[in-house]
Amino acid sequence: MKFGKWIGGGIGWALGGPLGGILGYFIGAAFDTKEQAGGQAGYSTGFGGQQPGGAAYSRQQTSRGDFMVSLVVLTAAVMKADGKVTQAELNYVKQFFVRQFGVEAATDGIRMLRDVLKQQIPVYEVSRQIGQMLNYSSRLQLIDYLFGISNADGSVQANESNVIEVIARNMGISDTDFNSIKSMFVKQDADSAYKILGISPSATDDEVKKAYRKMAVENHPDKVAYLGEDVQRAAKEKFQKINEAYEAIKKQRGFS
Repeated sequence: MKFGKWIGGGIGWALGGPLGGILGYFIGAAFDTKEQAGGQAGYSTGFGGQQPGGAAYSRQQTSRGDFMVSLVVLTAAVMKADGKVTQAELNYVKQFFVRQFGVEAATDGIRMLRDVLKQQIPVYEVSRQIGQMLNYSSRLQLIDYLFGISNADGSVQANESNVIEVIARNMGISDTDFNSIKSMFVKQDADSAYKILGISPSATDDEVKKAYRKMAVENHPDKVAYLGEDVQRAAKEKFQKINEAYEAIKKQRGFS
């Protein structure tokens, strides 16, 4: 069992708290495999000697591995929302991972996902831990990923959306920002462009411009550049949707 480049180099804070409890046996299995092969584990936990699953964890700089581990665990929570996990869903997620992270990382991610799916996931506690350790822009990107995975089969189911909403709230995402991202995937009516900007059609032109500037700052791809090119690329796609919504409103209203 191996972790691959997307986790190698230290998982950091993700090994503490409830996330550590979920991943502890998986980490142990990786060590056991290395020892049986007569080698040494090829990564460090970055956890300063604390055992995975401990009640306390230290605040450390978020790494790309932390983000990906968070994504895998939250993906499992969303996939289990309807009480069943199908092979088709796993295939959808693998394709999503391949598009976003590459073949090698996707293989490692699906291997970890299959193990995490066997466990009970304390969604509230895990979401709160992630919310404490990831910056706001990275949390927004996680919600975008979860909706992308949920929509992989062409539609977002209500139970999946409900779980993502619980995750978002416990990560400290505002209702406005949650509904903005949701509107990018669930087209409900002609006012979707306004929902993406987090405003109502009755907003003034100045309020539209102010809302766009706020969304542009929070969702700028440079905010997640430290997580790697693949995450930044996905952020650019979300940023483009915000720009398209703004342009649609400007065209409708006739202002520049």
